[in-house]
Amino acid sequence: MSSSQIVLLGAIAGLTIYLGLPIGRLRNPAPRLRASLNAVAIGILTFLVWDVLSAAWEPTDSALSSHHWGTAVGGFLTLAAGLAVGMMGLVSYDRRIAARRAARAQLSAGPGAAAVGDTAPGGAAAKAARSGAAGLALMIATGIGLHNFAEGLAIGNSAATGQISLAVLLIIGFGLHNATEGFGIVAPLAAEGERPSWGSLALLGLIGGGPTFLGTLVGQHLVNDYLSIAFLGLAAGSILYVVIELLAVARRSGLKELTGWMILLGLLLGFATDAVVTAAGV
Repeated sequence: MSSSQIVLLGAIAGLTIYLGLPIGRLRNPAPRLRASLNAVAIGILTFLVWDVLSAAWEPTDSALSSHHWGTAVGGFLTLAAGLAVGMMGLVSYDRRIAARRAARAQLSAGPGAAAVGDTAPGGAAAKAARSGAAGLALMIATGIGLHNFAEGLAIGNSAATGQISLAVLLIIGFGLHNATEGFGIVAPLAAEGERPSWGSLALLGLIGGGPTFLGTLVGQHLVNDYLSIAFLGLAAGSILYVVIELLAVARRSGLKELTGWMILLGLLLGFATDAVVTAAGV
């Protein structure tokens, strides 16, 4: 199999994320459906945190087993830095964005505006909630994109070292994964009843799935554990922050039993789609 074919298959693996995105176009989903989508996304993303951290820790674990202390310390520090930047970077970014939204809402409301107008369906509070949901969807897509870049590196590295069968299995497994990740991206929008445009969905899919192609391209020419660990750490940190935000949305729904079952379903979907990758020995 040629390098161009591997890159093409890597792109297909990333773009399967579009299979789950159209759910965001549902018109006025019922509250239980919104809560279900949000909870399934939590389950899938929780699995991804575990999956990403497992892959990121593997080189350090191997170095510790073989008593390569310098390599182990380097891997740990790289992972710690990636986690810190991925998670705390989004915390800082979200705080700044929230402050700007609050300032704009205050200016548009004026000093004598009625509180009822702010809480009406088209009021400032509703608009802020929709804007927050769009921002959260973008964060999820970015976190998944970082994760998918690292997956692309794994595909490219496998092809570069002559393990073509492993590369193909990785493409299949990651493609199945990405198909479920689309649900995670649009869940905050569905939870707030916001119906994104097809253009917005196309952009979110490109941000989330496109990096698989780029990672495959880079991975065929650059085999570097530290680079892979850094991107996996960034992905894990950003996805972990998003999980925290989605849990807050789930709490507001008040549907604890439904949320619990749907989170479990999301986790099981993650493990199920990971079966092909596990069978490949990764």
